[in-house]
Parts: sequence; C-alpha cells; structure tokens
Amino acid sequence: MTHVLTGRIDRRGVLRTMLAFAGLLAGCSHGDSAVAGDATGDKGDAVAKLDCPHEAWKKVLRPAAYAVLFEEDTERPFSSPLEKEHGNGTFVCAACALPLFESKCKFDSGTGWPSFWAPIAGHVATSRDFKLIYPRTEYHCARCGGHQGHVFDDGPPPTGKRYCNNGIALEFVPEGTALPALRPCPV
Repeated sequence: MTHVLTGRIDRRGVLRTMLAFAGLLAGCSHGDSAVAGDATGDKGDAVAKLDCPHEAWKKVLRPAAYAVLFEEDTERPFSSPLEKEHGNGTFVCAACALPLFESKCKFDSGTGWPSFWAPIAGHVATSRDFKLIYPRTEYHCARCGGHQGHVFDDGPPPTGKRYCNNGIALEFVPEGTALPALRPCPV
C-alpha cells in the first residue's frame, strides 16, 4: 500500500491486511464482504431479496423494532440485552430471520451496542448515510433491507471494522438451537 501524497509504504495498512487475511483463515469464516450489491451466502448461493413494503412489517414487529429497522431510528445505548450476550450462536435479523452475524465475531466495543468485526458473507448490504452531515456507512439486512446499524473503521483485528448494531434489530439463536425459518413478507 502506498501513501498517495508521499509515495511511502503504509506499514500499518500492510499489517492490517496481513492480520485480516490470517484472521479470516483462523477466525470468523465469513470475512468482511458487506459490499452493496454483494448478496452471496457462505456457499456462493444468492440471498434472495425480499420484495416487501416496509409498512407490512408493522404487523409482526414491535413498534420500537419497526422504528429502527424501517425508519432507521437508533436505540439508546446500553438498552439491549444483546450487548451483554456472550453465548455461542447466531444473530439473525429481527424482521426476516436472515442470519447476519456469528457470535465468534462479536466483541465488546464499550459503545453500548452489540458490535461485530465481520458479518456473514453477503448477508448485509451497505449504503452511504449523511444524516449527521458527514458520510457514514450504514448497513442493512441483504434480504429485507432492514436497517441494522453503521460500520466504522475502529474495530479489532482481523478486519479493523466495527459493525455497530442496534440490538433490537437482531435476535440471538443459541448454538444447538435450530435457526428459525426465513420469515416471508407479512402481507
């Protein structure tokens, strides 16, 4: 990696890349592929986008969950029990039940929201958000489009990313428990 202005090698960038590669081989098997439009699952299978009007989700979601997932609200920090969830399992979208994160990719960021260093490959999509004037990267469930949170570049190795998630936008499924069936559009 070359620093654009000076032409110097960015050693930290090279080290981050090497650590990310090593971590992907040894740690969370899904990597950091939350790229808008990238909707492939673990085995390369496409995540079918659920064409469902946001209003339809009001029938099955609590009002606070609907506000976060489909009105892009934010829950209060330290208000979600999932922030302190340290069991083994999978975190799924609270609207459509698509698996989004594995517990082995969760870490305590100290921010008051559940945080992860990598999503399940292809299960989140990103977009730019200018609600606070400066640009941020917002991420959504790749299947239903429900708002999950924002991704920042201050996370731990191997990715250096922090997927800061609204706990109310997730449900935790303990290891050994069957994942719920994907929820169809509630129309």
